[in-house]
Amino acid sequence: MGRELKFHQAILEATDQLMELDPSVYVMGLGVPDPKGLFGTTSGLQQKYGPDRVMDMPVSENAMTGVAIGTAIMGLRPIMTHQRVDFCLLALDQLINNAAKWHYMFGGRANVPLVIRLLIGRGWGQGPQHSQTLHSLFAHIPGLKVVMPSNCYDAKGLLISSVEDNNPVIFLEHRWLHNIFGEVPEGIYRVPIGSAKIVNEGKDITVIACSHMTLEAWKAIGLLENDGISIELIDLRTIKPLDKETVLNSVLKTGRVIVLDPDWRTCGFASELLAILAEEAFDSLKSPPVRITYPDHPCPTSWALSNHYYPTSKEIALKILEMMGKPTRAKALLEEILQLRMQQPLDVPDASFTGPF
Repeated sequence: MGRELKFHQAILEATDQLMELDPSVYVMGLGVPDPKGLFGTTSGLQQKYGPDRVMDMPVSENAMTGVAIGTAIMGLRPIMTHQRVDFCLLALDQLINNAAKWHYMFGGRANVPLVIRLLIGRGWGQGPQHSQTLHSLFAHIPGLKVVMPSNCYDAKGLLISSVEDNNPVIFLEHRWLHNIFGEVPEGIYRVPIGSAKIVNEGKDITVIACSHMTLEAWKAIGLLENDGISIELIDLRTIKPLDKETVLNSVLKTGRVIVLDPDWRTCGFASELLAILAEEAFDSLKSPPVRITYPDHPCPTSWALSNHYYPTSKEIALKILEMMGKPTRAKALLEEILQLRMQQPLDVPDASFTGPF
C-alpha cells in the first residue's frame, strides 16, 4: 500500500507541484486565499507563492474569465476556480465565444491553455441554484475539454494533464469527493485526458459512470455481491473527449448497459452515450439500454423532496436486478428504498464510505 491522500489534498498537491515546476501557472478565484481554501484545495498556496500568483478575485465572473483567457493567450497557464459551477454561468460568453473558439479562429496558431475548476454536487439544502452539474452543457461546445475525476489518484493526474494541455479544460469536482482518500504517488504523474478506466471487470452487464456516480455504482456492486451478477464498471474520467473504444468493447462483451449521468435527463450526456451505442453496438444489445439520471426539474431544497431526486447505489442496484431478471430481489430492494427515503436526509455524504475503491 502506497501513500494515501484525501481528494482535496491531491488537488492541492498537483497545483503546488505545477506552480513550482512552471512559473507561468497561476491560480485565481473567489475565495482562493480564504482560510478554508476552497475545501482545502488551495490552502497555503498564497503564503508560498505570493498574491501575484495566487489571487482572490471580485464577484465579476465574466470579466475575470476574460482576464484569464487573455493571459492564457499571452502564454500563461491560469487555473481559475469557482466555488460552484452555477457561478460560471455568468461567464459563458467568454468561455464559449472566446476560449473555446480562439484556436479555431486563428487557424491553430493561437492556444488558450486555461483550466477552469468548477465545484459541483448536492447536499445540505443547496437547492436549485447551487447544486447543478451542467457537464453536458460544456461537453456540447466544440473546443472545450471536460474532465470529471472520481478518485484521488485521477484527481491529481488529470489536473496535471489539464494544466499542461494547450486547450481550455473544464475540470468538474464533486464536493462529496473532497474527503475520500486513496493512493496518490508523491511525484508528478499524468492521467491522459480522454481515457476511461475499467474499475471492475464483469461479463453480464456494463455500468458507465463518472464523478460521484462512480462511487454510487461501486457501492451498488457491493450490494449485489451475493446475487451472482458479474458487473463491469467503467469510470469515464473524461467525457470530452470520450473514450468510445473502452465503452464499446465493454458493451459488445456484456450486451447490457446502464448509464449513470449526474444531470438532467433530456439532452443529457447519457443520451449521447446511448445514441453512440445504438449506432455502433445495436446488434450486440441483449436488452434495451437504461439511463439513470436526475429528473427534469430543478433540485428541491427540502430533503423530503430531494430524497426522491438523486439516485443512489440502491436505485442502481434495483435497475441491475430488473435488467438481469430478478424481480423478487428487486421488489424487496424497492421497498427498502421507499422506507429509507422517508426516514432521514440523504443529502449528506455517506459516512460509511470514505474510500478508496
